[in-house]
Amino acid sequence: MSNGSPLGDFLRARREGLKPQDVGLPEYGRRRVPGLRREEVAMLAGVSADYYIRLEQGRETSPSSQVLEAVAGALRLDEEAFGHLYRLCHAAERHHPDRGQDGVGVQLQQLMDGWEHTPAFIIGPALDILAGNSMATALHTGFYGFDNLARMVFLDPAGREFYQEWERAAHSCVAELRAAYGYAPSSARISEVVAELSDQSEEFVGLWARHDVKSKSQEGKHLKHPQVGDLYIQFSAFTVNGAPHQQLVVYQAEPASPTAIAFEKLCAMATAPKYAESGRL
Repeated sequence: MSNGSPLGDFLRARREGLKPQDVGLPEYGRRRVPGLRREEVAMLAGVSADYYIRLEQGRETSPSSQVLEAVAGALRLDEEAFGHLYRLCHAAERHHPDRGQDGVGVQLQQLMDGWEHTPAFIIGPALDILAGNSMATALHTGFYGFDNLARMVFLDPAGREFYQEWERAAHSCVAELRAAYGYAPSSARISEVVAELSDQSEEFVGLWARHDVKSKSQEGKHLKHPQVGDLYIQFSAFTVNGAPHQQLVVYQAEPASPTAIAFEKLCAMATAPKYAESGRL
């Protein structure tokens, strides 16, 4: 993923993404490096330049909460990015078994089967599709495989047609992978997905280097299905009790809307529940 430390890579990317005027500093002359200088971040955080340099180089491994908060303020990190920073600093203290490919519980599968008019599926930390109901399978029929959301967005030609706001979908996928990486930097599966996407997509490489962080939550999407056309959906993501490394994703249509009518057509296409096997790129 990188030759540096995860913490150092994150700090460097966020520092380079800021301009002096973004943090209220004057800008004089031409800069040899993008973004803020290390010394400027140190000044804004109220720590010595030497200390911040050690932190960014991975030589300072146990910063206090106060220092992390000060650095987060200097780099204008939001709450989610600050949480990611904190987890990277304390990654060595936590043990994270690589459980991204665990099976999905029978009760959860039955719950999804009962939602005959609602696409629902389970994803792992590396955005692998671990299971999906028949509506979710019908929704993604245009793809070569309903196996990994990141692969579907960046590597499957159908992704550009299906995700009408493709750049937004791409950014979200990468930011979600970054968030998962913060919880488990040693995950072999996340490393495998990132390596494969980096090898085949320059766009992924550029977005991954930004170190943006964002977990799945609730928002709208504009999708286009090859048979039923445009879909304007709301989706929600829920952590699975007993398997916090998994998330349940549910797509919903506004009642009596054209998307709801399109969902009825999808329902007719969905013959029987079909579960995706654990995704591999």
